[in-house]
This record gives sequence, C-alpha cells and structure tokens, in this order.
Amino acid sequence: MSYAAVPLYRIFCQAYGYGGTTGNEVSGEVVENMKKVTTRPIKVRFNADVNASMRWNFRPQQTEIVVVPGETALAFYTARNPADTPVTGISTYNVVPFEAGQYFNKIQCFCFEEQMLNPHEQVDMPVFFYIDPEFAEDPKMELVDSITLSYTFFEAKEGLKLPIPSYVRSHS
Repeated sequence: MSYAAVPLYRIFCQAYGYGGTTGNEVSGEVVENMKKVTTRPIKVRFNADVNASMRWNFRPQQTEIVVVPGETALAFYTARNPADTPVTGISTYNVVPFEAGQYFNKIQCFCFEEQMLNPHEQVDMPVFFYIDPEFAEDPKMELVDSITLSYTFFEAKEGLKLPIPSYVRSHS
C-alpha cells in the first residue's frame, strides 16, 4: 500500500476494525447521551513509536489513564523535530487487544494526517476518545481491564509504504 493509498487504508481499517483500529467518529449528541458504566473501569495505556528512518522524538504525555465505558477522555502526545531541517510525519495506530478496537472511538485524533514540524519545533497532539458502553456487555471483553493505544510515526515521503497491521483472531 503506497503513501497515496493512506485514505483508503484508513477507511478500510475503520470500517472493519482491522488490526485493532478504532471505531468511527460520532456526533456530539451521541457522546452527550451515552450512559457511563461506572462499575467497569478500564486502564488505557499509551504507547508511541517511530519508524527507524523517522528522526522525531515522539512520546505520550501520560503513560495511562483510567476511564469507564461511556466516558470521554483526552490524552496528549508530544512530537519534536530535533533535526535542522523540516520533517513531515504521518502516523498509524492500533489498539490492543485487537478485539477491543471496535469499542475504542476517537472523536479527535492526529492519525493519518500529515504533520510538518520545522527544525527543533515541538507540538502537543490531542487524542479525544471514549470506549463504547457496549464494551461492558460483550462477553469477549469480560476479562479485559486494560487497552493499549499505540501510535507509530513515519516520515511522509514519496513512495512511503505504511504497514498493514496483522489481524489476530482469538480462539476462545
């Protein structure tokens, strides 16, 4: 899949929850009317990686937060370009365990959008999300008490091939 196909990759992954990608963005009304499942706290961990050729420093500002299904949360990642030249990056993401990806919904995110950082520039990038209340009703999620949201930044340049995450199906 070439760099030009990033939008198709995003649409495919979001439509099918492929490789631990998150659910589709939803309206503010849906979010406002969600019922919180206060008896089901979930630890959300944050991970940040860069491709071997990417020169940025990239990290989550928090290592984890605890949320309940139906509650919105805001997390931040920081990216810094230590180079003496501008660098443009693009990120992919996934959710582990993969089966939880269908319940992890981003309201706002920096993924799949090019981010250009000038020399030595640093930016904070928000991820506004919630876990669908249906998570608490899924028997397959009964023993899941933590979810990891992982982003990887790649340098956006001609010919970039973004990896397609492996699809892992549990056999329980």
